[in-house]
Amino acid sequence: MFTKLAEVERRCEEIDRQLADPAVLADRQRYRELMIERGTVAPIVEKYREYQQVRARQEESRALLEEGDAELRALAQEELLELAAQLQVLEHELRVLLTPRDPNDDKNIFLEIRGGTGGEEAALFAAELFRMYCRFAEGRRWRIEVMSQTTTGIGGIKEVIALVEGRGAYSVLKYEAGVHRVQRVPVTEGSGRIHTSAVTVAVLPEAEEVEVDIKPEELRIDVFRSSGPGGQSVNTTDSAVRITHLPTGLVVSCQDEKSQHKNKAKGLRILRARLKDRMEEEQAAKRASERKGMVGSGDRSERIRTYNFPQNRVTDHRIGLTLYRLESFMEGDLQEMIDALAAHFQARALSGEGA
Repeated sequence: MFTKLAEVERRCEEIDRQLADPAVLADRQRYRELMIERGTVAPIVEKYREYQQVRARQEESRALLEEGDAELRALAQEELLELAAQLQVLEHELRVLLTPRDPNDDKNIFLEIRGGTGGEEAALFAAELFRMYCRFAEGRRWRIEVMSQTTTGIGGIKEVIALVEGRGAYSVLKYEAGVHRVQRVPVTEGSGRIHTSAVTVAVLPEAEEVEVDIKPEELRIDVFRSSGPGGQSVNTTDSAVRITHLPTGLVVSCQDEKSQHKNKAKGLRILRARLKDRMEEEQAAKRASERKGMVGSGDRSERIRTYNFPQNRVTDHRIGLTLYRLESFMEGDLQEMIDALAAHFQARALSGEGA
């Protein structure tokens, strides 16, 4: 580990030298790349230097044990115990910092929410989940743009796809992907019986054009008239767009905008993210073909969380965490759950189990 830390420190010093070079300052692209890399290595170097300082103090205290008087030796012994505890904490923090990061962590995301088992009640809960994520994102000053949405007559959502733009959006929300189960008495239920419904959530990192090359000849683009409520021209012109990626069969439809051009642009961004996700799933499947019970990217097809309204609780089944404050959770107060999930999967990565 310490050989790696020394390499990272040397690289950080080299980056600082390059950033002071007038030629690099004049090259905006190169300057940006170096600043991004520095933002990655600088926290590691800072923690490593803190570790080195504590080690130096440890050596000084050990020297006092051999040379000092009885009182100084007692103080040195006490300090050595404190320093050993500090070093243990710092070593763990350094191991965490050196754990390979998901290359998608800093990306924006496409958040896809769909009503599953439960009909209208599932659609209503899908709308509530989307509102919950919007509240959470707004609290972090992230930008949310609805790319595509299909609603029901009483305020439910059959499907919504939204672009969430914000620093580290994928790293924060990636563990939300999966099946979310709700247990409650639906507003449409007259007898007071508790129903169980399900909603699926997908979290896809936004793909750059250079990451996913889509050739025009691989696409079939159909235009049609928008359906549902609209303004003066939304549902009176052929502005809706359906894009089919012929090699994979993936289909994306967008009809929220009045402009056919804007709908096409939105559709291509969603398609690019889905193609990137599919490629990464295929790579992950090759690396982990021996794992049982895996479907797609893993937890997406499994029940990950239950929202029990009668008991005012939300339980994440992957980590066994239950919070008895469902109302504030649905208002976007997700940080405690997100922190616990991040800590769990980080610990698995450190132990070599992976996520």
